[in-house]
Amino acid sequence: MSAKTTYLALLRGINVGGKNKVPMAGLKKLLEEMGLEDVKTYIQSGNVIFRSALAARTIGRKIEEALTSTFKLDDELIKVLVLSRDTLKAVVDKRPKGFGDEPGKYHSDAIFLIGIDRDEAFAVFKPRDGVDNVWPGEGVIYSQRLSAERTKSRLGKIVASPLYKSMTIRSWQTTQKLMQLMDEGE
Repeated sequence: MSAKTTYLALLRGINVGGKNKVPMAGLKKLLEEMGLEDVKTYIQSGNVIFRSALAARTIGRKIEEALTSTFKLDDELIKVLVLSRDTLKAVVDKRPKGFGDEPGKYHSDAIFLIGIDRDEAFAVFKPRDGVDNVWPGEGVIYSQRLSAERTKSRLGKIVASPLYKSMTIRSWQTTQKLMQLMDEGE
């Protein structure tokens, strides 16, 4: 029997704006029926921590297929990114200096990339001087916008890009909480 790895699945396109509703209890049950162990969900936006002996890519494909065949969802919006604890730890540890340190002043987000090239994804960001800052990371784009000027932010413009379907956004607070939950599960 191979060793089990703790993973985080980031589900893109569920429970957003009242669309693609997936109840967390139903999601947890579905993943347990798939053979994933110690399944825990965190908030409604599609964050699941679990253990499995399978490879991350294999699990991601299986979850996508199971989601779209079990729940009434717009398949075009659904993508699943599965990260190991070490991968998420690298995202947290390699953040830009000071990123996320002033939550009262800045809205900070980790924009996780799902099967797309970082440089190609980074090119769609057009930060507004004095409002937005973006930094490329490994499998992630770090985005920070001045809270007092967030209505002037250009972050929302990435939605118009076809590459947006290969990104999933988590607030920095959520990203850090997910790291904490993964550490507790180890």
